[in-house]
Amino acid sequence: MPAMAADDNDPLTATLGGRLHLDFATFDNDHRGTPSKDDTEVRRAWLDVSGRFYVVDYKLEADFSGDRVEAKDVYVSRRFGDAGKLTVGQFKQYYSLDDRTSSNYGPLLERGNAATTLAPLYRLGASWQANPGDFSWAASVYSLESIDAWQVKGRAAGGRVTWAPSPLDGDVLHLGLSLAREAYDNPGANGVPALRIRPRPAGHLSDESRLTLINFADGRDTDVNKWSLEYAQVRGPLSWQGEFSGATFNDGMQRGDVMAGYGLVSWFVTGESRAYDRKTGRFARVKDIRHKAGAFELALRYDQMRGAQHLDGLPDLRRGSTEAWTVGGNWYLRDNLRFMLNLIESRNRDRLADTTVDHTRAVTGRLQFDF
Repeated sequence: MPAMAADDNDPLTATLGGRLHLDFATFDNDHRGTPSKDDTEVRRAWLDVSGRFYVVDYKLEADFSGDRVEAKDVYVSRRFGDAGKLTVGQFKQYYSLDDRTSSNYGPLLERGNAATTLAPLYRLGASWQANPGDFSWAASVYSLESIDAWQVKGRAAGGRVTWAPSPLDGDVLHLGLSLAREAYDNPGANGVPALRIRPRPAGHLSDESRLTLINFADGRDTDVNKWSLEYAQVRGPLSWQGEFSGATFNDGMQRGDVMAGYGLVSWFVTGESRAYDRKTGRFARVKDIRHKAGAFELALRYDQMRGAQHLDGLPDLRRGSTEAWTVGGNWYLRDNLRFMLNLIESRNRDRLADTTVDHTRAVTGRLQFDF
């Protein structure tokens, strides 16, 4: 949508954007546990206004899909030439290729387990970004609070660096590293939410298939260290990517460890390529759809996450794992309009008892439009 002012030198500009994601899910549950229910949802209904206000850029973004409006990006920023860009406010933190790639552009409905459970998401803070040569890097200091989740207390710092040597359309090599250190105040006490890792292996609506891998709820200050290694390549219509991620949790009496990894392959049957944004080190909007009927993409991912928690010097209190295979198909009617269909097979295991505690199959889909 065009800005309010046509003159690029105008000190006041505004551009309206947004996205609408309409999802459905149907489940084939096994006899173990409570079955997940077939359902539909307005997954995302985002609107944003961005532009320039004299010497700074700004963005105001909110999600209207739930019972209450939820703030997303709410920040001001200013670029200082080639030195980089300063951002202050609430913004998505810099952690992992999977999480940094917009939900508008991912080849599957859901991100992997590490991105959905470990990534810091939208937090209040300040950051610096730069893009020297083949590298991009970003570092931030942030509160564990957000505009809508003020009960979570604590402070953190993190960053991400990527390397993509002279990427071209259809020819990309990407390597990256993400790090974060977070200090939570009193999780589980005085109205502060507990600190839990509970992935949804069969999609966003599979609440009954969640397995608790980590649970810190005793009110002790908890330090968390997170990391993720990134790799991706694009070769014409084919692309593949993978990440290996982990986190440690420590409250002085208990320790928790999480490890996760995924591998994903994508193929544009109609010949297009996944687009890559070198400045931010992430995938972007598909360009140059070749056929009037649109573009068609197939994707396959294997995703696994393991967690263990124990008191110092004692055997594990819990030890579990979750894994999922996902097959996806995307029909791009236009570059900003697509229909997505995913087939998921997931399993959860209690590794202390050496038994499968949930096996769920799901068919999930989405009609997606953004502008």
